[in-house]
Amino acid sequence: MEHPILFISLILDTLGLPVPHGPVGNTLLEKLCEPYMTYTWLVMAFLIIVPKMTMGRLELIPGSGQNFWEVMIGGMMDFFAENLGEKRAKMLYPMMATFFLYIVIGNMIGLIPGFMSPTSSLNITLAMTIMVWITHHVLGFRYHGIKYYKHFMGPVPVMAPFMFVLEVISNFARLLSLSMRLFGNILAKEILLAVLFMLAGAYFAPLPILCLGVLVSLIQAVVFVLLSVLYCASAMEDAH
Repeated sequence: MEHPILFISLILDTLGLPVPHGPVGNTLLEKLCEPYMTYTWLVMAFLIIVPKMTMGRLELIPGSGQNFWEVMIGGMMDFFAENLGEKRAKMLYPMMATFFLYIVIGNMIGLIPGFMSPTSSLNITLAMTIMVWITHHVLGFRYHGIKYYKHFMGPVPVMAPFMFVLEVISNFARLLSLSMRLFGNILAKEILLAVLFMLAGAYFAPLPILCLGVLVSLIQAVVFVLLSVLYCASAMEDAH
């Protein structure tokens, strides 16, 4: 959901770059300057610069910044290890941890007036979902080879053809459910905030919704990453 005035759109306009006013620009440069793209780059810059600034050089006796990141990184690693096992968690950790941090920051940045959440665009959420969907099938074939098809056949041989059709449909449905859940919740949060800011002012009235927005942002990041981890774990485990 775009705010009436977007911070980065003002910068683009000052630099003489195109500022698309529709959902999709007409030229390649306009597409690259779409709000969901520019705010994605902003989140990426934040995730690169802030850890570098807060950690600095690693110390034997960590400071507050290093402590925060050690707790964050260690907590995520423990969470993934519980669902995947330590070896598989180390393999998937870079991808899943990056998704979690990106989604959290991307969700919360839309709480600032003049900014928008890149995750309120279906283009972003669907792109992440496609990466997860491809990854978990690649892992399935890597661990089981051609026998990976057993994951789609069900436990009863007689019902295998029927179960295969259902499993294929449900598997493709993951593309919609995983992407639409994140997109829908964040878009609804931004619409609600925009309405409250216009009707009730920019001070104390929207504060409860801002607090709820923080909670929704965290929960949706956890849900997206948890389901992604479970999809990968089910693809790698042996079919019954």
